[in-house]
Amino acid sequence: MAISLYDATVPNFLQLLSGLRGVLDKGLAHAKASGLDPNTLAEAKLIDDMFPLYLQIRRVADHSSGALMDVSKGAFTMPKHDPLDYAGLQSILADAETAVRGWTRETVNALEGREVILNFGNPVSFTAEAFLFSFSLPNFYFHAVTAYDILRAKGVPVGKRDYLGRTRTKLE
Repeated sequence: MAISLYDATVPNFLQLLSGLRGVLDKGLAHAKASGLDPNTLAEAKLIDDMFPLYLQIRRVADHSSGALMDVSKGAFTMPKHDPLDYAGLQSILADAETAVRGWTRETVNALEGREVILNFGNPVSFTAEAFLFSFSLPNFYFHAVTAYDILRAKGVPVGKRDYLGRTRTKLE
């Protein structure tokens, strides 16, 4: 069975975006129950030299909905981001999920073979598939699990099933 570009990206993005939205919801409930300002969670880090939660969430959006947009434009863009409050984190994930849901199977599969330029001073050319599979998907998962880990380390009662969200029994 062949797996299309759509099958390898969109359902995976949607599953974890939804799961991470649920993790953020539990984070908010935990903050309220504990008397914590949820905005302190938005600034929380695992280690001092790592991105805070708000940038982890931004990168999840950048490497899901943003990655599909970058492939369609033919160039990776690394947006600069200002800090977000907790409500902003929830909003950016909802917006990313809505944007990913807007991509049809036909539109995503039509991106196959397209050139994508990654330019951090020395341009590198990728095919759409190589860009998504070797750059965006690994970054997407890394930042999603790091966001989960930050909240877990702050005492939010979440587990692996929360992170995974609703798993699929077949490719849709």
